[in-house]
Parts: sequence; C-alpha cells; structure tokens
Amino acid sequence: MVKKIALLGATGSIGGSCFKVVAEQRDHLSISLAAAHSNYSKLCPLALEFGIPTLVFTGIDDTSLQASIRREFPTLRIYFGKDSLLSLLLNEDYKIALNAIGGSNGIEATFAVLSRGKDLALANKESLVMGGHLVKKLQGNAKILPVDSEHSAIFQALGKHPLSEVEKLIITASGGAFRRTPLSDFPAITPQMALKHPNWDMGAKVTLDSATMFNKALEVMEAHWLFDLPYERIDAIIHPQSIIHSMVQYVDGSILAQMSVPDMSLPILYALSFPERWDSEIVQTDLYRLPDLSFEPIAKERYPLFHLGLEVARQGGILPTVMNAAVEAAMKLFLEQKIRFTDIPSLVYRTLSQTMQITDPDLKTILYTNETSYQLTLGYVSH
Repeated sequence: MVKKIALLGATGSIGGSCFKVVAEQRDHLSISLAAAHSNYSKLCPLALEFGIPTLVFTGIDDTSLQASIRREFPTLRIYFGKDSLLSLLLNEDYKIALNAIGGSNGIEATFAVLSRGKDLALANKESLVMGGHLVKKLQGNAKILPVDSEHSAIFQALGKHPLSEVEKLIITASGGAFRRTPLSDFPAITPQMALKHPNWDMGAKVTLDSATMFNKALEVMEAHWLFDLPYERIDAIIHPQSIIHSMVQYVDGSILAQMSVPDMSLPILYALSFPERWDSEIVQTDLYRLPDLSFEPIAKERYPLFHLGLEVARQGGILPTVMNAAVEAAMKLFLEQKIRFTDIPSLVYRTLSQTMQITDPDLKTILYTNETSYQLTLGYVSH
C-alpha cells in the first residue's frame, strides 16, 4: 500500500530531500498535501510533477497574487494562510505528516497532526523545545518519528532496548563554521561567513544555529522529550566529520552508533518507511573513503549559547520558549547587520533575565510568550 504524506515546509532543504526520497520510492510513497511559506514558483511545478492535489501557502496574503496563482495552475487545489493549513491537517487524507516548517512557526502544525491521531515525522525541533510537555500529553497512540539526523541515529541505536539499560545518549555536533576560528576574530564574523556550514546543506536558521551551537541545546531538549530521559543522561560532543550521527551508551559499557555520509535523505527515508527498511541507492557510504573520525568537547567560551541553553533546559517551563524566540530575533538582527555575532548571547541573556517563569504553560501562553519575547529582543536595537 502506498503511504500518503503531508509535507510541511516543502520548499526548504528537508522538503527537497523528501522529494528525492519520494521520487525513488514511488511504489511506497505519495504526497497528498504540501505546504510552503510563499515559494509557489517552486512548489506548484513540483506538485504537477509528483501529482500532489492540494497545496497551501501560509505566507501569501495578497489576494490578487492568490488569484493569479490559481489561474496559472488551474488543476491544483490551492489554499492560503496558516488557518487553512491547520484545517487541512485536520481534514485531508494522509497517513503521516513530515513537519519541516522552520522555527517556532511549526508548533501549531505538530499539534494539529497529533490531535487527529496521525503519525508525525518531526523535523521541527521547536515543537518539543517549546511544547514538549503538551506534545507528550497529546501524542496518544500516534508515533513521533525523529527526522533530525541525531535523533534518528539515537532512535535506530536504541531499537527495543528498555531505558533501564541505557547509561546515556551522546549527540554529535559538527562544531559549525567557526570551530577553528580564533576567538579574537569572532567580532568580525559576517552573516555570509556564518551561513557556510562545513558539512551539511541546510536552511539559514539551522545553519546559523549550528554556528553558535544553539542547535545542539535544542537537540538535547528534543532528545529529553523524545526518549524520556533526564538531562543528566544526555551528552553532546563535537564530531567534526559528521559521519557518526549520534550514539547510545549502555550500562554494560557498550556504545552503539549510527553512521553514514551526511545526507538528510537517510533519516527522512527511515522515518517514512518505519518500521520497515526499504531498498535505496540515495545514500551510499564507502568506508574506504571516509576521513579519520575525531571527537572533542564543546567549549563554553566558544559556544556560550549551547551552555546557556542547557541551563534553560533544566529549568524548563516557559524559559525554552523565551530563549528560542530571543535567539530567532537576535539572528534576524545579525543577518541584517544590526548587531555583531558576539552580541547574540548577551541579547538572549537580557531577554531571559526579564522573564517570569511559568512552570506548565498552555499552548496559548507559549505562542503569546514566543511573540512577545521575539519583539522584546528586536526592540533592544534601534531600527
């Protein structure tokens, strides 16, 4: 039977890898619904090529442009706006949703999918970072299948082992673009420099979060909710080659790792094929051509956002939402060259220091706090 997918974030890097997987696995997969922010010139032709009947663009508000798009692609059912996406997720025919919406914008889609009892292939870290306690309550019998390469690796290495046999999870990190940059050069880092990841082809947000290693703090939070382990049993280390995607250390001293050349197609394929494994030629790893593999700790002076993120994770409540929003806003200011790369941690800390803790926030509170924290951080810099 062909498995129908709702693909959210279809024009981003994860979406592109998903299309590659679906093209190879047409006997197993089809896309029944695809969503993007505004890139209709990319997604509409893909919809015709892959036979996707329904599209939604959440970021196109111009009614004249909406009418023009519908005239240009009359055979497609095209909707606009976030509310349309949430309604479609509650009503359209699909087996599993791949949520690859970037940043905090993806959390409501996660809630819509799970509230309907559908399986979720999750590439949106923020859903668990901001609302992990709510997601776990909402999950029910639906499966949440990790798409981040690190969590996919842990998921595969865990298999059916009980958590009582697990000593700790070990999340690997590339170290980002500035692993070897002298700290004295950090004030001169430009957005163009920060957007060049050494190993992965990712969107701007993930690439920037990798440069600061904030993404690893997010992944630690995500792992906490995905695998029901306390933060004391989740570690992160730098592995510059990005071949080992993460590891599980067991109580007997054994460490199981999942490895491959870096390509997001593989964790996407595994999430969509689970509990099976399907034949694929997309990602092939030649052991003889791999570089030497090395590991090193995550230095606090080089990656302060990672260590601040761990402190925030342990405190929980509303603070992860506040920090994530502050980082998103600070990154925007950095990309607009209104602040320096080295200003980002201080702006984030400033927002956190002005926050009153809420230990068990509901979704409405999370969304409101996310927006107010974002605007508060932007407001530190005159425009």
